[in-house]
Amino acid sequence: MTDRQSISDAFTDTLARLSRPLALTRLGMVAEALARAFWPFWSVVILTLGLLMLGVQDMVRVEIVWGIGAVLLILAAGFAIRGAMRFRWPSREAALARLDASLKGRPLQTLRDAQAIGAGDIGSESLWQAHQRRMAERAASARAVEPDLRVSTRDVFGLRFIALTVFMVAVLFGSFWRVGSVSDMAPGGAAMAAGPSWEGWIEPPLYTGLPVLYLADQDGTFNVPEGSKATLRLYGEVGALSVTQDVGPAQEDPAAPSQSFELQNDGTIEITGQGGETWTVSLSTDMAPDVAVAGETEASLRGEFKVPFEASDDYGVEGGEAVISLDLDRIDRRYGLEIDPEPRPDIRLPLPLPIAGDRSAFEEVLVENLSEHPWANLPITITLSARDAADQVGMAAPYETTLSARRFFDPLAATLIEMRRDLLWNRENDRRIVQVLKAVSWEPEGLFRSDTTYLRLRVLMRRMDTVSKYGDLSDDQVEEMAQALWDLALLIEDGDLDDARERMARAQERLSEAMKNGASDEEIARLMQELRDATQDYMRQLSREAAEQGQDGQQMTSEQMENSMQMNQSDLQRMMDRIQELMEQGRMAEAEQALQELQELMENMRVTQGQGGQQQSPGQQAMEGLSETLRDQQGLSDQAFRDLQERFNPNGQQGEGQQQQGQSGNQGQGQTGQGGEQQGQQQGQGQGQGTMPGQQPGQGQPQGQAQGGQSGGDMQGDLADRQQALRDELNRQRGNLPGMSGEAGEAARDALDRAERAMRGAEEALRGDDLAEAIDRQSEAMEALREGLRNMGEAMAEEQRRQAGQQGQADGNAGGERNDPLGRSSGSNGEMGNQREMLQGEDVYRRALELEEELRRRSGEGDRPEIERDYLKRLLERF
Repeated sequence: MTDRQSISDAFTDTLARLSRPLALTRLGMVAEALARAFWPFWSVVILTLGLLMLGVQDMVRVEIVWGIGAVLLILAAGFAIRGAMRFRWPSREAALARLDASLKGRPLQTLRDAQAIGAGDIGSESLWQAHQRRMAERAASARAVEPDLRVSTRDVFGLRFIALTVFMVAVLFGSFWRVGSVSDMAPGGAAMAAGPSWEGWIEPPLYTGLPVLYLADQDGTFNVPEGSKATLRLYGEVGALSVTQDVGPAQEDPAAPSQSFELQNDGTIEITGQGGETWTVSLSTDMAPDVAVAGETEASLRGEFKVPFEASDDYGVEGGEAVISLDLDRIDRRYGLEIDPEPRPDIRLPLPLPIAGDRSAFEEVLVENLSEHPWANLPITITLSARDAADQVGMAAPYETTLSARRFFDPLAATLIEMRRDLLWNRENDRRIVQVLKAVSWEPEGLFRSDTTYLRLRVLMRRMDTVSKYGDLSDDQVEEMAQALWDLALLIEDGDLDDARERMARAQERLSEAMKNGASDEEIARLMQELRDATQDYMRQLSREAAEQGQDGQQMTSEQMENSMQMNQSDLQRMMDRIQELMEQGRMAEAEQALQELQELMENMRVTQGQGGQQQSPGQQAMEGLSETLRDQQGLSDQAFRDLQERFNPNGQQGEGQQQQGQSGNQGQGQTGQGGEQQGQQQGQGQGQGTMPGQQPGQGQPQGQAQGGQSGGDMQGDLADRQQALRDELNRQRGNLPGMSGEAGEAARDALDRAERAMRGAEEALRGDDLAEAIDRQSEAMEALREGLRNMGEAMAEEQRRQAGQQGQADGNAGGERNDPLGRSSGSNGEMGNQREMLQGEDVYRRALELEEELRRRSGEGDRPEIERDYLKRLLERF
């Protein structure tokens, strides 16, 4: 009895200390029971309250309001009765059991237990008492158990969330005082006792950004934008108040409780009856946007056509377009432009808009490269248009100018571009183009600097000649030939500097050899003049390329560059005069030493021009190495072609009949690919064409034929070994390539892989004595190398832009500030940079469109956090 009394006292004391946690736990269980029993009831209640606060009862007929109200009332009563029947008040024992279950080892139940075995044993009883003391201490640390208010297992369709959402919207955008308008619908209600009332407001169009005007706050006269919408609500007995207005469409029932109409003209709005008012409303017209060309159009040396313009609108410009039309009346209709042009649609370009900020008035520049368009460098008419949010369009006066595009300084390249223009102007010019190309390639000595360009031109000319003889060119053929002419012109134009450098180096070598071998004065004078011409050509090309780089944003100014070029050219001229003077005096040793100094000076100029006085990056070194490999491959291909030519034309004779035979054989194969055309052209041309660049008429005599026959196998083996060495060098360079990420880097690696496979095929063909196949594969290798170089340049530029964005330091930003995605420095104290700091030498508008598309893509990804998607949507709404 004593033990039981002791156990009871310990349990009672523990419960006394746990009175607060026990009461809170029981209260939580009551909340659980209420939530599970009455969740349908309170869902109906808050749904009804939310609808009333939103004023839904004022938007529909009275009968519908009372019908829906009766349904909701029945539902609420039914769910209240159902909840009362299911509700069970939790007992104290249930709360005690839940509190005990939250503790480790159920200490409260242990305090209520009695010792089952070992009673009377002192040791056993002592151990039991110690265990109960530990349980009492553990029970004393009990905390109230949180209730589980989730009812998702009962509300599987989430109906309570729908009701809660309606209520929250009503709290944010509704009014609790609107609930009282229900009483106005009942006969004898409070509203009728108090008399009629009204409320009204006018909403301007959303694009204006103007606030809503409440009529109760307005004086007798006010102004609103055209297209605004008026809404009026009349409360009280029907007919006690009515609305008369002449600013919009006539109402069907002036006394209707709810009325909405659009404001279409100036006039008055009047509410007649007790407490009514009158307002005079005037509308402000939404003007169409204005747009105009803001200055002279211009173009960079690379062909980017720039049109400065300015636009304005009272509420902001939403978009715009530039329509470029050909001005036939101002064209000099001669030569290929004499016949009428083929129908061609106008050029339509979207106008760039400010990335951020106010669009009510701004100035921008439309930048587009239209160098490949048939209308390049021809008179055009530009018509600008701007559109506002109301779809009103403003047109600028037509602006007459010339569609400036890339200029080609090389005469041969300029000729090819002109022929391309004539072909795209009207395909009926094909016979004339063939005649011009035949005249250009008739005596190629001194005109073509490489066999490859000459060969590609002859292939294109013969294909056009054959197709045009038997029918009209198709659209695909015109497009293909125009692209081939463009690519060939670029190859000739862009290869000028390297070609000029090589010619100058060869002229220096020949002059040096002539001085060592004791050549005649006439021979030395001829070689000296050749060196002068080659050096002047190189300096012209170097000056042109430096000008292009200066316009593209190099650090050296045009004035500094011009002074540097003039100084270097004068120094070179004095050195060559000194060399010639020493040779005329017979002081050959001193002349040879001066020539060596000239070579060193030109080499230093090459390094300065290529590196800009700075250490080259690994990417630049890789590109320079690949460019050298490309030049070596082109030289090897030229040598293979000369061997093929000598094999089929050992005497160097030229006969037009044989030439036509070779042409027919080439075109008869029906090859359309560049590689196939090149191979067929090489075979046909080897029979009918005996003169090539760098080969004077009369070369290739029988003696040369005999020598070729004796050592042909050794020659092919030597070419194959050189091809293998080039392939090994390419593999070495591929292994040392810097890391290049992105699509451009992957495309560069793929192109170099293709180049390696093509070189392997050329090597195998050379070892098999198949020169035509080897030249074909070498052509593929060179094209792949050029593509690889282009892609490497794009990858390096992208990597530089990415690093500049990460490090916060762009070109010219020596302070190390962070830059935004459009290249502007963040400024001091976190402020944004200005418009003058936008990206230079890059299409900023296309970059802006890319950023906007990326924002839209990310905002539509459902797996992103909600807070991030909300932020992205706010950015899109702002910009």
